[in-house]
Amino acid sequence: MKIHHLRSATFIIETEQHFILIDPMLGRKGSLPPFSVFRFKLAKNPTVELPSNASDLLDQVTHALITHSQTFGFKPLQHGDHLDAEGERFLTMNTIPVATPKKDQAYLEKYGITVSHGVDDWQTVDFLGGRLTAIPAQHGHGWIHKVMANGCGFFLELPNEPSIYISGDTVLTEHVEKALKQFKPDITVVAAGQAQMDVGQPLLMPTDEVMEFIRRSPNKVIANHMEALNHCPVDRSALRNTLTAEGLIEKVLIPEDGETLVF
Repeated sequence: MKIHHLRSATFIIETEQHFILIDPMLGRKGSLPPFSVFRFKLAKNPTVELPSNASDLLDQVTHALITHSQTFGFKPLQHGDHLDAEGERFLTMNTIPVATPKKDQAYLEKYGITVSHGVDDWQTVDFLGGRLTAIPAQHGHGWIHKVMANGCGFFLELPNEPSIYISGDTVLTEHVEKALKQFKPDITVVAAGQAQMDVGQPLLMPTDEVMEFIRRSPNKVIANHMEALNHCPVDRSALRNTLTAEGLIEKVLIPEDGETLVF
C-alpha cells in the first residue's frame, strides 16, 4: 500500500488494483472563504496549492471515500475542506464511485455524484473485495458538533494490504477508542490541526487527545489536516515538538504535501 498525501485531509490510497481518493478538496489556493475571521489569521482557503504531482495521481483514481459533506442539506454549509466544487466536478466528470455516510447519500446524489455505498454507523459493507466499516465521528466538543453535522471515519480492510482506520473529523470519543481496540488497524490517520471556528470549542482533537489517540493506536499513525486551512493553528513543526516531548515521534508519520508513504 502507498499513501499519497495531497493536502490537508485529502489523500490517495494506492493498492495493487485501486487508487482510492479520500475527501477531495481539489480547488485552487484561495477558492474557499476563510473559516475563521478573528480567532486566527484571516486568509482564504485552501491556503496552499495542490502539490505538483496531484494531477498525475488524480488521473489514476478509481474510487473515493467522503467522510462527511453536508450540514442540514444546505449547500452553502457544505464542508468544502472535504468536498469542494472542484472535488465535485472531478467525481462527477469521471463517474467515480463514492462511499460515504448513509445520511449524506441523498445529498451527494442530488448533485450528480455516484454513491456506490451509503454506510450507517458501525455498519460493515463489502468493498473492493474487502470490507469497509463506518465509525461514528463527533465533529467537535460541546454544542458546535451538532451544528457541524457529524460524519464518520472509515476502517478499510483490503486483501493483501495493511488495514487502515481514517478517523475523520472527530474528537476522541468512546467510538474512536472502540475502533482502535477492536480493529487494531495497521495504520491510523488522525486529523491533527485542531481546527476551530470563531466561536465554540475545537472541531478536531486538541493536542492532548491527539497524543492519547496515538498512544492507543497499535501501530503507525499518519497525522494530517494541517497547514492548508486558516482555522487550523497546529502546524507540522508544533506537532513534531509535542511528539518529541511525549516520546511518540517514532510512531508518527507527518507527510509533506505531495509526499508518498509506503507500507
